[in-house]
Amino acid sequence: MRPAPDFRRDLRAYARRTQTGLALGALALLLFVGDGLVWAIYGREAAGLAVACTLVGLSPLVLIWLGLAGIGWLAKRIDRDEG
Repeated sequence: MRPAPDFRRDLRAYARRTQTGLALGALALLLFVGDGLVWAIYGREAAGLAVACTLVGLSPLVLIWLGLAGIGWLAKRIDRDEG
């Protein structure tokens, strides 16, 4: 079993963990608070459409993130093969 990283020394791991937490928190706020208010004010059908619109609106961000993650994975793999 791999030991947990020591965040006091590994600043990249700390930054990655912090950014992940912030992104998940923003997504939770957007979905639960934003779409929850739509549900409370306009009803169930409007909330379903709000969730669909939210997912469609976030899809370019997800595609960009996947592309950058793929490029990072490929760069690490090429660097490991050369060194």
